[in-house]
Amino acid sequence: MKKILALLVLAFAVVGYAQQGNIKPKFQAFSGALLKLKDAEKGFQKFSLKVDVAPWSFQAIGEVRVPNGDTEALREALFEGDLYAVLAYIDNSPVEVNGEEYQVGLFDVMIYFDDEPTTVRNVKFKLLPPVDDDWSKSGLQDALSSGSLLGKIWDGKYEREITKASADPMDKGKLKAMKRKKQEAAEEAAAMSVSEKKKKRMKDMAEEDQPKKKKKKKKASRDEDECDNPSFTPKERKRCLMMKKR
Repeated sequence: MKKILALLVLAFAVVGYAQQGNIKPKFQAFSGALLKLKDAEKGFQKFSLKVDVAPWSFQAIGEVRVPNGDTEALREALFEGDLYAVLAYIDNSPVEVNGEEYQVGLFDVMIYFDDEPTTVRNVKFKLLPPVDDDWSKSGLQDALSSGSLLGKIWDGKYEREITKASADPMDKGKLKAMKRKKQEAAEEAAAMSVSEKKKKRMKDMAEEDQPKKKKKKKKASRDEDECDNPSFTPKERKRCLMMKKR
């Protein structure tokens, strides 16, 4: 029995290592201007990060503490722009809604203070509309489970990827520009749709105004009917038709 249990543990371990080897996290940085802080306890502060522009539609909440536990230093860094967040996600299968893709494979977030990672705990994610359905939530849960196999990801293991993401964080200006661009695209598509409908309506009206052509019925030839006697031989029928033409 012990041998069987040992083999099962080994098998699960092998599967776990195999899954971990296949998981490749990605990172997206967000400006500290998108963060909100509230007092917590023992040097920690509650933080909230909310983004609702495709490919993102989520809210991350948790608690953060700088190395020396100075909450005032954290607020000051937020005011001066020295604070930013980095989101870790797994790009497996984005959810498509209304022609736009959304990333739901979120599994961790880190707050950086003067380019150094802080202490973050009790991180939770909430998906926002339009990806707050059961299918999207199941994708989030899968990512949380898969991300846990990676262990510590903020200790330098993915420093290069994190640094690259941090060099160009998403901020309020970029999010507003993205929203405006999407809105303009939607309005343009709607205008084109109205234009096409108008053209079709005008074409239908023009067709209705045109007089309908009546199909001329082909009159049956009486001559042919008279000569189409079943008792006639082909030769007699031909002679009959020739006589009618004279």
